[in-house]
Amino acid sequence: MTTTRPELTGTFGMVSSTHWLATAVGQSVLERGGNAFDAAAATGFALQVVEPHLNGPAGEVPMVLKPAGEPVQVLCGQGVAPAAATPEAFTALGLDHVPGTGLLAATVPGSFGAWALLVARWGTWSVADVLAPAIALAADGAPVLDRVSATVARTAAHFREHWQPSAEVYLVGDGPDGVPVPGSRLRLPGLARTYRRVVAEAGTGGHEEQWERAHQAWYQGFVAEAVDAFCRGTAWLDTSGRRHGGLLRGADMAGWRPGVEAPATLDYRGVTVCKTSSWGQGPVMLQTLGVLEALGVGAGPLSDAEGREDPAWLHAWAEATKLAMADREAWYGDSAADPVPVADLLDRGYLADRAGSVGGRADRDLRPGSPGGRTPRLAAVVRDPASAASADGSGAVGVGEPTVQRDGATRGDTVHLDVVDRWGNVVSATPSGAWLQSSPVVPELGFPLGTRGQMFRVEPGLPASLRPGRRPRTTLSPTLVLRDGEPWLALGTPGGDQQDQWTTVFLVRAVAAAQHGRRAGAAPTLLTPLQSLLDEPMLHSDHAPSSFHPRLAEPNVLVVEDRMPDHVVQDLLDRGHDVRTTDGWQLGRTCVVGVEAGFLRAAANARGAQGYAAGR
Repeated sequence: MTTTRPELTGTFGMVSSTHWLATAVGQSVLERGGNAFDAAAATGFALQVVEPHLNGPAGEVPMVLKPAGEPVQVLCGQGVAPAAATPEAFTALGLDHVPGTGLLAATVPGSFGAWALLVARWGTWSVADVLAPAIALAADGAPVLDRVSATVARTAAHFREHWQPSAEVYLVGDGPDGVPVPGSRLRLPGLARTYRRVVAEAGTGGHEEQWERAHQAWYQGFVAEAVDAFCRGTAWLDTSGRRHGGLLRGADMAGWRPGVEAPATLDYRGVTVCKTSSWGQGPVMLQTLGVLEALGVGAGPLSDAEGREDPAWLHAWAEATKLAMADREAWYGDSAADPVPVADLLDRGYLADRAGSVGGRADRDLRPGSPGGRTPRLAAVVRDPASAASADGSGAVGVGEPTVQRDGATRGDTVHLDVVDRWGNVVSATPSGAWLQSSPVVPELGFPLGTRGQMFRVEPGLPASLRPGRRPRTTLSPTLVLRDGEPWLALGTPGGDQQDQWTTVFLVRAVAAAQHGRRAGAAPTLLTPLQSLLDEPMLHSDHAPSSFHPRLAEPNVLVVEDRMPDHVVQDLLDRGHDVRTTDGWQLGRTCVVGVEAGFLRAAANARGAQGYAAGR
């Protein structure tokens, strides 16, 4: 079958990411003797420069990784709420929510610490070598993507009037109002200076000692000092319609370290799926897969003898997704702060009971379950996009995360990368946050802070309620899949609440293809056709509330690419789904690498026209 990209197969190393230059950086590290963890970090730092509308240095990154010969582990690069970020602090400001932009939403920047720990513990390269490609791209300039130009154009007036430090960094192009035009260079000299100083302060000597000094420069040294002064001494317009300073302090940064923990896992039709725990939305994939398995989905091919997609499984997937997302709203949060019944949510009996509620018709309600007999509680849901957009300034630039809006338009949020090397090391990472439209640039550092705090609920008593030192419940959701105890696939995508929807659809298709052939009656193939599966039409549900301000929900809505076969769309309509079509190459930017039949594999999504995989 014709694919948008070749089916990459090799034996040396593979990298897939959401930008071709970042992928090239990662592959160059592998070619020069670095391992998957060195390559992942260099790729991650490069993505901050080439996709600044989607992630930044003060953002966050969860990773799922498997060092060769070691168990799968989750590295949590999600920073926590500042000590001063209490519900009472927001109430005193007259706010019943955390604004979607600006300084009040800043949590401890977790990305740098996570990359530093990854390379210090499992990598081999020095601070200078890992950061060199990002420094060069920032200093010399990266090519401006169409979407970078469009993002800056959309925010230009806001930058000039309200966030002048951002105007000085991003409105330096040749287009109208200084907007950089597509294909031009965007230089980030402030970021280059910051990373050069980190390299200088890391110095030379022992590998782990270098990375520890780099961590200290970021969290206890000049970076933390600049963040503290900026949050204390300045105030900026945010989505509340008012100017606020920040609550983040140097002491918050000094007291934080990235964590390493066991993954949440579920066995599904011969594979073991490894995800973050309930501080992310990773268990959504696990719950969805568990319900689908209880329903019998995947026991046979997902298509008929003519190769036509079976709409019954997509209906089952949509209903299973609704149940999992409802549980997310009622139960997910930072289990390090309060107990979260993850074991009960993934219990086979509980999942079978949830599967029993799936009928032949679409369910229009948000129905969380009662794991372990507990009584669920849901927060308020915004159901009217028009009224939400006009309230509290929520229509301002920079709000929210969705890569794909309900009308099919794209916005900034997140990037993704996967790496596998010849030694059997595998890592999947989803960096995000601190995108250029999120918050004003810190002048001394050359980049903005993040806004992940908007995912907290100011309302007390909920699993995701705001509390100092607590991780926000993030949507970022990398995936690592084992087969016979060894890595099979590592994958992920940008996309906010849709991340685990798109990757679950892909994974169900991949498992079925590996077990039954890509289509019923098709000639068997030794290797799973990863690129071909990425190219297949995609869909997602907007049923559950968004994790991002203003938390819109559109019950029962399914967004479907217009390449989806007519018989599938009609069947979903007949089953009661509110189907809305969007452009045929719009939903998701999934990346994937794998290990199969002694080969290393990789594929990258053609959607967005900038993700690429490379390897040999």
